Amino acid sequence: MTQEHPFAQYVRALGKGPNLSRPLSHGEARDAMAMVLRGAVEPVQLGAFLCLLRVKTETPEEASGLAAAIRATITPPPGLKVDVDWASYAGKSRRLPYYLLAALALARSGISVFMHGAEGHTAGRVYTSEALAALGLTPATSLDQAATQLRDRRFAYMTLDHLSPPLAAIMALKPLLGLRSPIHTVARMVNPLGAAFSINGVTHPPYLPVHQGAAVLLGDRYSAAFKGDGGEVERRPEKSCEVWAVMDGKPMREDWPALVEGVREREEMDLSRLKALWSGTETDPAADATIAGTIAMVLRYSGRAASVAEAESKGRALWDGRDRARLV
Repeated sequence: MTQEHPFAQYVRALGKGPNLSRPLSHGEARDAMAMVLRGAVEPVQLGAFLCLLRVKTETPEEASGLAAAIRATITPPPGLKVDVDWASYAGKSRRLPYYLLAALALARSGISVFMHGAEGHTAGRVYTSEALAALGLTPATSLDQAATQLRDRRFAYMTLDHLSPPLAAIMALKPLLGLRSPIHTVARMVNPLGAAFSINGVTHPPYLPVHQGAAVLLGDRYSAAFKGDGGEVERRPEKSCEVWAVMDGKPMREDWPALVEGVREREEMDLSRLKALWSGTETDPAADATIAGTIAMVLRYSGRAASVAEAESKGRALWDGRDRARLV
């Protein structure tokens, strides 16, 4: 009989059956993910582990443990302070990535934004790198380059391929597994540069308490998660919205009203419109509401507005007052 592999204990805990299986603790999830990231796990074990976690939905303890292990593998450049960590892992298929204009407007106002994400995992979607290219901007390919961009223009974006190649390799397993792994959830929580505030958009509302609970367990003082357009950090202006946040280390929930009436239809994914919307050569009330409303959420949950109403007012003023002749 061969000796049991050290990782088998985590697969067994998750998959021993309806009566004996159990969730992992924060520490178990952290240790399991650390093994995965250093390549100490067999492929069959990794596949089983990811699928077992996914089928039951990760608990806050599991998600926070996985995220903690990932954080431990990323060393931010020394002396770098970032205001907002912005996850971009979904891509857009029905409407343009207006979230990018919101992030750039915040950066132009003096609030630094580090955006990170995974791309190409789902066909037919537009991802952040492509939208940046349409605006004449390029992603960072190293943390040092990201630090330079943040200091120069208060905005930087990195794909997971450059930020954490082992994590990107796990994300790329989707075509083999036939479903997204828990890493699609957990990568959003990593906050690799230790920003003061992190914000996430989700596709499925049941994951909102997972994000909030994990943030508390990770010791994050300011964070927010909500159902975003297409799963991105982008307000859906025609819908009311519930935000699950952590402010000054305390969990809270808050409701936001719809900003426009009616139903928005699928639009042509013409990325050239992004620059036109920034410059004001094209106007679109729904797009403006989306951008201003997304900015408002960042202002509210990063502690820059005392209420939803104040955040909405400041978000609109920040967007309307942008320098239309200059993106960065």
